[in-house]
Amino acid sequence: MLNPLRALTLGGLLLFSTLGHAAPAAPDALRIGYQKGSVSMVLAKSHQLLEQRYPQTHISWIEFPAGPQMLEALNVGSIDIGSTGDIPPIFAQAAGADLVYIGAEPPKPKAEVILVAQGSPIHNVAELKGKKVAFQKGSSSHNLLLRALQLAGLKFSDIQPVYLAPADARAAFQQGNVDAWAIWDPYYSAALLQGGARVLTDGTDLKQTGSFYLASRPYAERNGAFIEGVLDTFTQADALTHSQRAQSITLLAKTMGLPEAVIASYLDHRPPHRGYPGERRNRRSPAADGRPVLREQAGAKKS
Repeated sequence: MLNPLRALTLGGLLLFSTLGHAAPAAPDALRIGYQKGSVSMVLAKSHQLLEQRYPQTHISWIEFPAGPQMLEALNVGSIDIGSTGDIPPIFAQAAGADLVYIGAEPPKPKAEVILVAQGSPIHNVAELKGKKVAFQKGSSSHNLLLRALQLAGLKFSDIQPVYLAPADARAAFQQGNVDAWAIWDPYYSAALLQGGARVLTDGTDLKQTGSFYLASRPYAERNGAFIEGVLDTFTQADALTHSQRAQSITLLAKTMGLPEAVIASYLDHRPPHRGYPGERRNRRSPAADGRPVLREQAGAKKS
């Protein structure tokens, strides 16, 4: 039985925990799904913080291009926990995936944008009408685009969606095959600093809900106390971006295969560490209590 929702403040990283405590011992294995932009996970991996904390547990790290692919792997049992943006878990649970929310990070409105070419005649979101926009289907950028269109008085049917994973979307954008690209960091910072792109809008006024840590329900119920320790380790890793900024930039650049200037820009787009604001609990995802969301809440149909 899962305990009631608790909010944890560990080094300023907001965590929502719904974990049980029946199994205090560490499990034999933990398979972690992460993305290139998962700073806390990448730093924890690079410093081998989990390996040091849990030497008896075999830790595996599997990189994914985006949240939908990661949650598909989580649903079929290929990984045990993962971190993704707001929308992928909503669609995954609406499709029947037995996943639970185990933690959350605050929104990063400056770290997700819609880009256009530097010389593009498009200067506001309303001018995307009839244009080709690339993005990862079912991702947080999908949500960003939907919210931006709505704010501009447009419907999704007013644009030509081009569903592409980040690497393919970047190529299409650079080649001029699409008019705009909705994307998150560090892809955004890389495109901006390499030239030829400008920001049409970001998530500042779009009421984003942040990113989430998820686990398969059986794994979470068996390893509640252990998962809390894992989340605590991610928080410690995230704090290094402030206490050891220069070293973290160098390490992240090497690990992610990106220039240090890109990593510095990405970190600048992340919100500063701050204590847990109690009122944020009431603004979490409708599924952040560890229960599957209702399909009508997700706005998705089971395929």
